[in-house]
Amino acid sequence: MPKKVGSNWADWLIEALNVLRPPEKLTVSEWADKYRMLDSKTSAEPGQWSTDRTPYLRGIMDSFTDPRVEEIIFLKPTQVGGTECLNNMLGFVIAQDPNPALVVYPIDTLAQFTSENRLQPMIELSPALRSRYHANRSKDLELQFDGMYAVIAGANSPASLSSRPARYLFMDEVDKYPRTAGKEADPRALARERTKTFPHNKKIMQTSTPTVRSGPIWRAWEGADIKLQYFVPCPHCGQYQTLKFAGSSGSVKFDSDLDLETIRSTAYYECEHCHASIRDAHKPAMLRAGEWRAPDGSTGRKRKTGFWLNALYSPWVRFGDAAVEFLTSKRAGPEELMNFINSWLAEPWENTQVKMNSDKVLEKSSSYEEGVVPDKTILLTAGVDVQKDRMYYTIRAWGEGMTSHNIRHGVVETWPQIEDVMNISYCSRDGTEFFVNLCAVDSGYNADDTYNFCAKNAEWAVAIKGSNTPLPAKYRLTKIDREERGLFGISLYMVDGAYFKDFIAGRLARKPEESGGWFVYEGCDEEYAEQVTAEQKVKERQRGREVEVWRPKTAHADNHYLDCEVYAAFAADCLGIRYMRYEQPAEPPKPPEDKPVENKKSWLQGGDSWL
Repeated sequence: MPKKVGSNWADWLIEALNVLRPPEKLTVSEWADKYRMLDSKTSAEPGQWSTDRTPYLRGIMDSFTDPRVEEIIFLKPTQVGGTECLNNMLGFVIAQDPNPALVVYPIDTLAQFTSENRLQPMIELSPALRSRYHANRSKDLELQFDGMYAVIAGANSPASLSSRPARYLFMDEVDKYPRTAGKEADPRALARERTKTFPHNKKIMQTSTPTVRSGPIWRAWEGADIKLQYFVPCPHCGQYQTLKFAGSSGSVKFDSDLDLETIRSTAYYECEHCHASIRDAHKPAMLRAGEWRAPDGSTGRKRKTGFWLNALYSPWVRFGDAAVEFLTSKRAGPEELMNFINSWLAEPWENTQVKMNSDKVLEKSSSYEEGVVPDKTILLTAGVDVQKDRMYYTIRAWGEGMTSHNIRHGVVETWPQIEDVMNISYCSRDGTEFFVNLCAVDSGYNADDTYNFCAKNAEWAVAIKGSNTPLPAKYRLTKIDREERGLFGISLYMVDGAYFKDFIAGRLARKPEESGGWFVYEGCDEEYAEQVTAEQKVKERQRGREVEVWRPKTAHADNHYLDCEVYAAFAADCLGIRYMRYEQPAEPPKPPEDKPVENKKSWLQGGDSWL
C-alpha cells in the first residue's frame, strides 16, 4: 500500500470522509445560529449570531429553503437586520448547497466596499465558510469557493450583471438601483436573465427600503402571490395584531405637547383589541411569539412570497424613538418626513397632487355644537362604513350650494344601534326637527347583513359599493337578488369614490366666506379629522400613462370616516341637493286685530245731531 508522504493515513481517511459526507439538513436560521459569527466592525452586537434576537427574520430566512418559494420579496425599514438576513442566505449557500451566486448592490463602489468589509470578514470568521473559501483565486468582486463562485456586482455595471449564470440571485436595496445599467435594460431584468439556466431550482431574493409607490420593491410587493406581515400577541389579552405607527386602534400613543425626551421615555403602544398599554419591555416576548400571516390569516408560502416590516419591530428601536423621529421629521419639512415614511415605516412616499390636512379640517369648525342642525338646512344624509367588529357613521346637514356641516359621527357595534342613531330627530336652534333623509351603507365587507338591513329600512337606507375603476357617471344603480335569503330586486349603488373625494377636498379648500363650504361641529375630535384626511391624490403610471388616484398616506392609516363622508356626499347628490333651494318657512297668519268702536250717540239717543 503506498504511503502518503507527510501525512497520517487515518487523518487522511477522516478528511476524505468529511468531504464525502452530505451537508447537515438545516434551515438558513439553524445554520446561522450554529455557524454565523458577527464582526465587531460592522455589528453592534458582535459574536455568535442568534435569530432569537430578531425572531421575525426566521420566517424570511427559512423561506429560502422552502421548495414552494422561488422568489422572496422583503419590504423593510432600516435597523431590522435585513442585510444580515441576505448575508445568512449567502453563507448557507456556500456551506450547504454550493451553486453559482450573484449578489447585486446599487453601484459597483458599494459592491466593492461590501465585499471587503462585510462579506469577506463574514467568511473568515466562520470556519464552515473559511474552509471552503479559495482566497488565493478570489478577487473582491468574484469570490471562489468549493463547487461555486459568488459574483459581487453593482447595478450600474452591465458587464458584471450579464457575465455568468447564477442559480442564486440576491439583490439588495433595489430602489436605489439606476433605471438602466449603462446602455442596457433594467439592471434587475439583466440580473434575472442569469438565472434562466436554472428554471426549476433557482432562488431570487430582493430586499429594499421603499422610496415611492412606483419604485421596484413596492411594485414587487404588490405583485407577490402572498403578502405576509408579522403578527404579535398582546401581552395582556393575547390577541394577535400587526404593529402600526398610527391609527384609531392599535398605534403608538404619545402627548405631542411634551418635550421630546419626555415623549421618548413615555410613549407606548396601545393594543387594538383591549386598548391596554404595551411597553418596550414587552416587545422581546411578543417578537418571539410572533407569526408571519397574510391579513386574511393564511400562512402558507407561495412562489413569490412577500414580507413586510416597519421599524417598530426592531429590538433596537423604542416606541418613543419612533414618536420623536416622526415629530422631528414633520417639523423639519417634506424631505425629512419622506425619510421617516420610507426608512421607519417602510412605506412609499407619494408624489402628491392633492393632499388634505387634518388641521384644515379642525379649522373648519362652525359655531354649532354637536347634534345641532345649522340654520337654513334643507336635508340630512348619513354614511356608514361596515367593519369586522364595528361600524363607523357620520351624519351631515346640507344647505344651498351644497354647503354642509357634520353634526354627528361615531362608532357603534350593532345594526340596532345604527337604527337608533338614524331614526332619532335632530333639532335646529329654533326647535325645528330633522330626520336623516337617506343613509348610504357600505356593503363591501358584510354584504348579506347590509342587504338585509337596507331591505328592512328601505325608506331611508340604501346599500352601496365603491367601484375599483372610474365610472362613466358618479354612481350607477343596479339590482341584485339574494334568492337564498328571499331577497329580490335589492338596490345597490356602485359609487365612484374618487369623484366624491375630489368633491370633499375641493369643498374643504374653500374659504369660510365662500358658499358651498364643508364644515364640522364645534370641538370636533382630532381622530375624525385624521381619518377624513388619511388619503391623498397622487400620480401613478398605469399601462404606460400617468393617472391620478387617491391612496392612503400611510399603508395602515384608518380612513373609515373619510369613507363615511364619501357615502354621505353620494346620498346628498342622489337626492338632488345641488338643485335645491332653501325656502324660508312661511310665517303663520296673524290673528285679525280688533278695531276700536267709536262711542257716538245715534239720532235716536239725542245729542248734537240735527235731530
